[in-house]
Amino acid sequence: MSDTDSFIEEVSEEVRRDKLFATMRKYGWIAVLIVLLLVGGTAYREFRFAADEKLAQETGDAILAALELESSNDRAKALGEIQSSDLAGKAIIGLLQAAESSLALDNSSSFEILESLETSGLSVAYVQLANFKKLLLEDSGLSTEARISEFESISESASPYRLFAEEQLALIELSSGDRKAARKRLSGIFEDASASKSLRQRVSQLITILGETQKPSGN
Repeated sequence: MSDTDSFIEEVSEEVRRDKLFATMRKYGWIAVLIVLLLVGGTAYREFRFAADEKLAQETGDAILAALELESSNDRAKALGEIQSSDLAGKAIIGLLQAAESSLALDNSSSFEILESLETSGLSVAYVQLANFKKLLLEDSGLSTEARISEFESISESASPYRLFAEEQLALIELSSGDRKAARKRLSGIFEDASASKSLRQRVSQLITILGETQKPSGN
């Protein structure tokens, strides 16, 4: 390579270096900002995770402490004082409070708690559970006709509580003296392939009490 070529190459290299430095001076702050955002975002996520974990632990400890109280009234009251920003946490606390209120024979309060859960923006699974538990309450202010209508609506749907609603309808029919309708409904539950073992066992016992023996189809 001649001296001229070498000189041109050195000049070109210097020009490229100057352009690179100029670009870095002009846009380097963007790279710094990106790094700061990434580091800051990671730190914030870690902080939020730690804060949420601490809050969840405190909520869990408060629930356990409430459940260790002696009377159902005290447990229900203590559960009602627990605050949770998490919807699932609110659902669990509400369901536990409703159960304790029911044990304390305060079905009206239990009914109100469960009804409020239905309209609090919870997931479908929690809403369905709250609705079904609400219908199980007697002397809550809901008429028998309304309970029957609600149970029938559940039994005709794809709800996971469909067969349990059928069971409740059979019990209502038994309490009203309609043994024939109850036996027919119980037999339908027993023969349903989706019936759980425990449900089928309960239904079988009821059918036996009514003077019949139920066997699976094909036996």
